[in-house]
Amino acid sequence: MSIEIVRNYLRSFGMEERIQEFEVSSATVELAAQAVGCEPARIAKTLSFKVGEDPILIVTAGDAKIDNRKYKDKFGKKAVMLSPDEVVTLIGHAIGGVCPFGVPETVSVYLDESMKRFETVFPAAGSSNSAIEMNMEELKQYSRAKEWVDVCKGWQEQEV
Repeated sequence: MSIEIVRNYLRSFGMEERIQEFEVSSATVELAAQAVGCEPARIAKTLSFKVGEDPILIVTAGDAKIDNRKYKDKFGKKAVMLSPDEVVTLIGHAIGGVCPFGVPETVSVYLDESMKRFETVFPAAGSSNSAIEMNMEELKQYSRAKEWVDVCKGWQEQEV
């Protein structure tokens, strides 16, 4: 189970006790916000793409959407999301529990600027009923993110 992969990965940082597991689904931004008890924008959704043959993850705020122009400017290719089967095979987590923790080292992780307006956010923790609260420094460190990027739209109008 991929939550166990995430738990083992975060254990090496002493973070596994912070994983929250819910009796209800947290597979979508809205469901996760209800389960955690926060606004949907603070759910850090992890999106899976392919750049050429390489899988990448982009973690964004719950209210952000990929801006195709910004994405292409950054990665030099049109945004192509992974299929559900590719997500499991290449990332190691199923849709609904995709997160940037415990993924193969060949997967590049990027964090979108849309999350920087919050003190903490809640990414999934490998299952469709889990999350972990992290601040931006923790998220960057534990996700092994390459860099912060600006590839989203729709969230600036909703800044807090």
